[in-house]
Amino acid sequence: MRLNSKGQVTIPAALRHKHHLHEGDEVEVVEDGATLRIVRVENSESRGQRLVREMRGRATSGMSTEELMELLRGD
Repeated sequence: MRLNSKGQVTIPAALRHKHHLHEGDEVEVVEDGATLRIVRVENSESRGQRLVREMRGRATSGMSTEELMELLRGD
């Protein structure tokens, strides 16, 4: 890996998958003696929680709840 001019590194895809890291996940760089460790921030929103928060209130079907239920039931 190489540090870019902004001080950023790219975590290889294989490691992101192995450790379940996704875009938007919060991580910290922790100094441990002469070593730097990347650790997930505890109690931060999961990817699913972020998606639900971003989607909440965006439904624009124009249908009432009853109309949606009829559609789902096949009535």
